[in-house]
Amino acid sequence: MKRRICFFTGTRAEYGIMSRLMQMVKASQDLEIQIVATNMHLSPEFGLTYKEIEADGFAINKKVEMLLSSDTANGTLKSMGLATIGFADALEDLKPDLAVILGDRYEMLAAAQSCLIYKIPVAHLYGGEITEGAYDDSIRHAITKMSCLHFTSTEEYRKRIIQMGEQPDRVFYVGSLGVDNIRNEAAMPLLELEQSLDFSLGKKFLLITFHPVTMENSTAAVQCDYLLKALEEINDEYQLLFTLPNSDTDGRIIVAKVKDYVNKHAGKALAVTSLGKKRYYSALRYATAVIGNSSSGLVEAPSFGIPTLNIGDRQKGRARGESVVDVAATFEDIKSGLQKALSNDFRHAAATAKNPYEKADTLQNIFDVIAKYPLDNLVKKHFYDI
Repeated sequence: MKRRICFFTGTRAEYGIMSRLMQMVKASQDLEIQIVATNMHLSPEFGLTYKEIEADGFAINKKVEMLLSSDTANGTLKSMGLATIGFADALEDLKPDLAVILGDRYEMLAAAQSCLIYKIPVAHLYGGEITEGAYDDSIRHAITKMSCLHFTSTEEYRKRIIQMGEQPDRVFYVGSLGVDNIRNEAAMPLLELEQSLDFSLGKKFLLITFHPVTMENSTAAVQCDYLLKALEEINDEYQLLFTLPNSDTDGRIIVAKVKDYVNKHAGKALAVTSLGKKRYYSALRYATAVIGNSSSGLVEAPSFGIPTLNIGDRQKGRARGESVVDVAATFEDIKSGLQKALSNDFRHAAATAKNPYEKADTLQNIFDVIAKYPLDNLVKKHFYDI
């Protein structure tokens, strides 16, 4: 019988990272792909991005509605509860042999715990990382302990997962799948990208993504105001392309502020709910710099040789290369950070900086494990003491 491999996906970003791996599984004669789409993929507010999955030629086996129209802590928790109920029904029907989960979002915690109760082994992409400013940090570690196979983006992260008691022969340092995708994704011509956006990016533009820092209390509004005020001082020189935040607590506060800013700067700024994989990687290729607090600024952007201005504590603890400028989430720090990141000297240094997340054969190495690793008794784990 074919090995049934079920991919859980809830956001545009994580699907974009996994899509080539999913295509390899779909094309294999020995594997059967299953897809559970949930959260932002099914929300009109976030672009109904399940359509991108279907446009890529995939059949979605289960669509699990879960997202309440709320970004409070109460609403997020209730969304997690709905996700668990939906995943229970999905797993009862699909009965996968192995589940694949990427990352650290709350819907993936619900997926991991559902698989645990159903005794379905989980292959987890990108545990061992640290992001002290977000509750994703604790969620990521929790998913690690509920997973059976682990893929890490650096050797440091592999060692950390082993430190957490996971068996070394189940933890694989493979590098970043997103970085691997970059090497194999042809960029859209700039004119085509502009036409698809109906917006002129010009000779210099900034790609900006700012998320709420979910381990802080009510800082989203003031931090976003500081960022927008700092951008106000340079928007005569640069076009601004915003990608809107995910469905996190307080995310809608940032969405409202960015949209208001864009409305006041028509022709100079654009906000997009979802660029999709191809347009996002293309935008990275042509951007002058990446601004905000997204993991992409640390993981993928360095491979394009462009600076990243990383704001605040959301990514605190995560490995970064020399193309990244870290600043506090205050107006003066963001303003000075922009000056540094956009300076000719720093842009020249970023162009040759090494990306710590790059490793050869990432995609193939992940595929080989999920396709061939013995699954018998995989869910019965023994704690590895160092």
